[in-house]
Amino acid sequence: MSETEVRHTYRSEEDKKKLLTRLKRAEGQIRGIEKMVENDMYCPDILVQVSAVQSALNSFNKVLLGCHIKGCVVDDIKAGDEKAVDDLVELLQKLMK
Repeated sequence: MSETEVRHTYRSEEDKKKLLTRLKRAEGQIRGIEKMVENDMYCPDILVQVSAVQSALNSFNKVLLGCHIKGCVVDDIKAGDEKAVDDLVELLQKLMK
């Protein structure tokens, strides 16, 4: 595969719904943080909300990573592409910075 080739992943409607719900929740929390900053809210209160957004995005990543492993990685291995394991290790290293 070339560096510029874009890959796509099929996701079930249920998986898409779970992922989009989590993203929309985080988006709403970020909008709330913007309003808190605009309204000069107390710094610790804003920091707590930022932590909640980080937690929401971590939850999103857990769901997406699970889908990736159960779908993409398993399918690639079944097709004989053992490079999928190396790619997964590289991905996990990036995520755990």
